[in-house]
Amino acid sequence: MDIEAVRTFVAVAETGRFQEAAVDLRITQQAVSKRIANLERALGVTLFVRTARGAALSPDGRAFLPHGREVLRVIDRATASVRPGGRTLRVDVLNRRIAPALALRNFHRVHPDMDLDVVALPDTDVTAAIDAVLAGSIDATFRSVPVPPRKLPGSVAVERVLDDPLQLLVGPDHALAGAPGLRPQDLTGHRIWIPGIKPGTERGSFYDELGESFGLSIDAVGPDFGAEALMDSLAGSPTLATLVGAGDRYVWPATHGLRRIPITDPTPVYPHSLVHRNGNPHPALAALRRYLDTSRVIPPGRLWTPSWATRAE
Repeated sequence: MDIEAVRTFVAVAETGRFQEAAVDLRITQQAVSKRIANLERALGVTLFVRTARGAALSPDGRAFLPHGREVLRVIDRATASVRPGGRTLRVDVLNRRIAPALALRNFHRVHPDMDLDVVALPDTDVTAAIDAVLAGSIDATFRSVPVPPRKLPGSVAVERVLDDPLQLLVGPDHALAGAPGLRPQDLTGHRIWIPGIKPGTERGSFYDELGESFGLSIDAVGPDFGAEALMDSLAGSPTLATLVGAGDRYVWPATHGLRRIPITDPTPVYPHSLVHRNGNPHPALAALRRYLDTSRVIPPGRLWTPSWATRAE
């Protein structure tokens, strides 16, 4: 069925005249007549009865009108869903507690008029996230990309947008709990527990190089039962510690007494990049990129990043 013919039928039904419908649709009256004739032929019925005042709906025309209107509503909604600015911007984060999720929340506060869908893909592998960007199922993803830029698809853009300084998180009985600040070498000999790190992933690559650079004992053994279980374990242990980003947002009971301790000289930073497809015309993506660029803060002092981190612009 010709959708434009249906649109023309509805226009004639609402105006009652072929000429007025032609003006509204910005086509000739002859084109209106041709479209209506083609639609009547396709349906096998007469839709209008010509009168001295114009055109009146036939019984079949009256029956078809509500369905014709619904067809146009569906088509218009479908078109808007894929038109730049007409659909929600979908952005992936590894989880909703880390710094990129907070950055997205702040972006939405600045741009409340822009529809934003923050998702966490079930497959946390960076390659799967890039594939999702290329497939169009998401518009962008926040990742550390442990792959040389030359090995990425040419249609993918990687922009380093957020450096999150790491902090040591310990319980009140830990030997380092009272320290106002630490250097990376101060962590040597202490068990740093980050359960759930998988070899070959972006987090695995980051912590492997961090451990090798400073001689740290980073332990990924054990199942990852989630942030709450990790906080419980830290609170009750005099030896366990973990690393969190300064921009990460974790909540624990006040009775846990956990301590966040800054690490400096150098400060290890987790380099988050925004990965998106070159040429994606979504206006909200352009606004997000501008926001991340103008709001970016470079941590002070000497920094440590993995050798593969995308260089900051």
